[in-house]
Amino acid sequence: MKVKIINKSKHSLPQYETLGSAGMDLRADLQEPITLKPLSRALIPTNIFMELPLGCEAQVRPRSGLAIKSGITVLNTPGTIDADYRGEIKVILVNLSDADFTINDGDRIAQMVIAKHERAEWIETESLSSTDRGEGGFGHTGK
Repeated sequence: MKVKIINKSKHSLPQYETLGSAGMDLRADLQEPITLKPLSRALIPTNIFMELPLGCEAQVRPRSGLAIKSGITVLNTPGTIDADYRGEIKVILVNLSDADFTINDGDRIAQMVIAKHERAEWIETESLSSTDRGEGGFGHTGK
């Protein structure tokens, strides 16, 4: 899939780190470091803009290394970027640790996965088909 992109940052384009990677790393594009206090959040710029094809979305997700090592995650995960959005990609990071965390220019702060999606067409009805599970949820299967 080809995606138009404008890179106004000082950094390289998002890229897949390995052949099997589903996500591309997004980098912070900062004039000065941002320190997140415990339980605080910030909107981190990337200075990347793109034009996704119709029928596609980009999901902004946490990086597992930042989450486990530092308690840093994406607050609205996954953040959805729609095909008709043309603004800058920004990432809402939150510090869930008990220590300050500093984000520096060029740090890999999140990953972005581009995926195709369907648009639902609602069919109103009075009943749904039955299944073994039925209405059981929230741990109902015992797994």
